[in-house]
Amino acid sequence: MAEIITVDDPDDPRLADYTGLTDVELRRRREPAEGLFIAEGEKVIRRARHAGYEMRSMLLSSKWVDVMRDVIDEVPAPVYAVSPALAEQVTGYHVHRGALASMQRTPLPTAAELLAGARRIVVMEAVNDHTNIGAIFRSAAALGMDAVLLSPDCADPLYRRSVKVSMGAVFSVPYARLESWPRDLSVVREAGFKLLALTPAEKATTIDEVAPHTLDRVALMLGAEGGGLTTGALRAADEWVRIPMAHGVDSLNVGAAAAVAFYAVTSGRQA
Repeated sequence: MAEIITVDDPDDPRLADYTGLTDVELRRRREPAEGLFIAEGEKVIRRARHAGYEMRSMLLSSKWVDVMRDVIDEVPAPVYAVSPALAEQVTGYHVHRGALASMQRTPLPTAAELLAGARRIVVMEAVNDHTNIGAIFRSAAALGMDAVLLSPDCADPLYRRSVKVSMGAVFSVPYARLESWPRDLSVVREAGFKLLALTPAEKATTIDEVAPHTLDRVALMLGAEGGGLTTGALRAADEWVRIPMAHGVDSLNVGAAAAVAFYAVTSGRQA
């Protein structure tokens, strides 16, 4: 059973994992280096535990102690009980959900290990908006994608905002990072995947014509919001595909486009 420790000093070193959560650059440097990530809210904390992540500690406002009592009883990590005002001082924002947990990261698989058991994967290039990362992972989990590959400059799926937007779906879909971009796309092709680059370009084939759900192994490539896939990534693809647009709309937000494309890739295979 975890020990519940009441803390009333925002500079208490035991709260170090939770300091400056709104400082994106600081957290992007700190969290991977220190091997931690922050889970926010009851559901996300529970999903992180269910996915096998070890808890370092919890930070709870008093009214959340009873809500999280079963977790407190099961996990030996310390629980820091604080006032909402002190939580805001430490984290830099009002913690609406009243419950935070610092979780221990686990080593990522290699791309080859991830590809071995997959048939439908997402390959993201330079998607560096945490909200988009979270939305894409949530759709990938919901629509039956098997895995995600990230270019070296993609945002961290375990950053607090990504985890929160995904509602913990980042814990459900395995992912790995490619070390060399776009050269390592050859690893995907050698594993038997057809690389489909999602782009609004007019010369791209409509995704329904390609019928990706009938292909044996598919890797759907997604680019960053605005710029899309780079020239190098497009050249590395086997085929360009697009989502047909109506009413003069030229493209969708990458999160929305991903959901539409994932359905086309997995249609009839979810079961």
